[in-house]
Amino acid sequence: MSSLRMRAGRCPSDELAITNCAFVNADDFGGGDVKHIEVSTGPSQHFIFNARNYPGLERGTVGFSAPQRKWATLSIGQNIDVKSFPISSAECLCSLTIEADFMSKKTTSTEGYDSDLMARDFVSQFSGQIFTIGQQLAFSFRDKKMLSLVIKSLEAVDLAALKAGADAVPRRVKFGRCLPDSCIQFDKAENSSLNLTGKAKSIQPRQSIINPDWDFGKMGIGGLDKEFNAIFRRAFASRVFPPEVVEQLGCKHVKGILLYGPPGTGKTLMARQIGTMLNAREPKIVNGPQILDKYVGESEANVRRLFADAEEEEKRSGPNSGLHIIIFDEIDAICKARGSVGGNTGVHDTVVNQLLAKIDGVEQLNNILVIGMTNRKDMIDEALMRPGRLEVQMEIGLPSEDGRFQILNIHTKRMREFKKINEDVDNRELATLTKNFSGAEIEGLVRAAQSTAMNRLIKAASKVELDPQAMEKLYVNRADFLHALEHDIKPAFGTAAEALEHFLSRGIINWGTPVSSLLEDGKLYIQQARATESSGLVSVLIEGPPNSGKTALAAQLAKLSDFPFVKVCSPEDMVGFTENAKCLQIRKVFDDAYRSTLSCILVDNIERLLDYGSIGPRYSNLTLQALLVLLKKQPPKGRKLLILCTSSRRQVLEDMEMVSAFTAVLHVPNLSHPDHLMAVLEESDVFSKKDLSNLQRKIQGHRVFIGIKKLLALIDMARQTEEQYRVVKFLSKLEDEGGLDMGSSIMK
Repeated sequence: MSSLRMRAGRCPSDELAITNCAFVNADDFGGGDVKHIEVSTGPSQHFIFNARNYPGLERGTVGFSAPQRKWATLSIGQNIDVKSFPISSAECLCSLTIEADFMSKKTTSTEGYDSDLMARDFVSQFSGQIFTIGQQLAFSFRDKKMLSLVIKSLEAVDLAALKAGADAVPRRVKFGRCLPDSCIQFDKAENSSLNLTGKAKSIQPRQSIINPDWDFGKMGIGGLDKEFNAIFRRAFASRVFPPEVVEQLGCKHVKGILLYGPPGTGKTLMARQIGTMLNAREPKIVNGPQILDKYVGESEANVRRLFADAEEEEKRSGPNSGLHIIIFDEIDAICKARGSVGGNTGVHDTVVNQLLAKIDGVEQLNNILVIGMTNRKDMIDEALMRPGRLEVQMEIGLPSEDGRFQILNIHTKRMREFKKINEDVDNRELATLTKNFSGAEIEGLVRAAQSTAMNRLIKAASKVELDPQAMEKLYVNRADFLHALEHDIKPAFGTAAEALEHFLSRGIINWGTPVSSLLEDGKLYIQQARATESSGLVSVLIEGPPNSGKTALAAQLAKLSDFPFVKVCSPEDMVGFTENAKCLQIRKVFDDAYRSTLSCILVDNIERLLDYGSIGPRYSNLTLQALLVLLKKQPPKGRKLLILCTSSRRQVLEDMEMVSAFTAVLHVPNLSHPDHLMAVLEESDVFSKKDLSNLQRKIQGHRVFIGIKKLLALIDMARQTEEQYRVVKFLSKLEDEGGLDMGSSIMK
């Protein structure tokens, strides 16, 4: 049949528009029943339409629906060439892939559209029709909203090959005829809020959420392999799988991670680099205090703005939405436990409520990952840490020796590349020497070593001059690192070396068997605290009369333990503290100790901490109860804690029921025999051999009872006396102090 010159018109009615047919007057085609027509709008512009007769249509006109006119770029009244199209020219389709969207772009809905039912309805409505790639049509699905469909791809099978018994491989075609058994697959249009469910939903091509070439070494993160593996398993593993698999499991993605631990251990660094590791939207990094605003309601609005982009994309793309990462640094600033902040504004409480609603409220989002960081996990509202919110809570602790080795390699990598570090620098040795260093402190150590090396090439006289060959001479060597370790960088969770040296300024004088026995027993308790099979907690009370050297002995045991964390809890540091402040300070010492694998706490003069006074008597019950709890509290699993307490009032502690809280009690006696006294005098180098013989003769057979600390003070006084009067003066003062009972024979 030759082409007819006709005009493009409108579809006769809205009901007929959803039939995907163009409407013609049968008289234009000789009164025959036309099923398919080919429309030409230009030399190479040919479109195949399914056709129906409509007697009321004006002759010479073809009625097209709006989607059909959009597909063929037709305008009303446009002249077109039309001819009948034989159905035998169209191949039989085995599969159709169709893109679906709401007809009205303003329509948004989270209601699920079952793709299996959609496929069944599509075949029911359009079986026998010819479809072309790119064709647009309207689709009325049940009683739901009108959908707009676009044909994306078509596959046909060679029927002749099938009849001959050969294997027929589907091939892509430009157009073909839909059959009752054709397979229909639906895709959701890009940026559409249509929520497709069911098996007839085609698998979306997905970009892997994990960046394939990420490397934590390049990112400057070391020593956190174990922690990162745990975070990956909990927070990201479910996001690696396609949404279809996750939907079949019925699982929800983890929406929140809380990283907590000591300062400088890499929490912020890890969170900052997660955005680099993931193929996700650019992370939003916000410091906790930035959320707060002086205007009423503005703080809550700031929280809502953080989630606005994620909400908009969730509505538009549903399960295929990209991941939105929101990082809260110092989250404890805005998420304090509700009711704990004074004042009548209640701003903190409403900010916490708003955050809870956004993460896991009624209209919950599935495309967000909130990462919070804090040094004070205890301050955060507990509702924020339940499953469904910040459910993955990971302690980023002090790095192990292997971790410190990794961090040192990261921070010395550039120096090694440019040969600015000496071969005598062994990172494995430095990792051993930097016990309890955080990642930030190791970085500071490298900087300090670099500055020491640079300082060698600077001459600071009347003016600062740089060595002309500085570029060639500049090398960082082992001595620079050792200098930095000794003078520049001290770990926050390291040994209280200065305090211990102060307590041991006179050393430990072994004046007799009691001292040897105490040191031997102390070493056994240190081994018990270190042993892997032990409970993890060993507490020792070192008691004895005043000035008997208890503090020095405790400091010596702390030093012998060689634990990486040694902290002194002394009344000197808490002068003027209220009871509450004192309890918080003691609690902080213990909390810090729990962060190290091996820790030792020296609690000096425990009755002074308890504000004990013999006149009254009076003591702080609040501090007593806090100490009783902490002395019995087991450290976290895998951590070991040795507690050494000194006291001059054992009876008082027994009355307070405190002695039973200790694992063991060591009694430090006073010097009680003339031989003990002579052992100390011989070690002092104050008296000559003649004076020592004279002293031994005078004190032999008399009762001696004096503390080592008081005796050393008397020896220091004798050191200032003229030599000929030294013995007499020393014995006189010794008797005055009650350390020697000689009757009236001193001056004889």
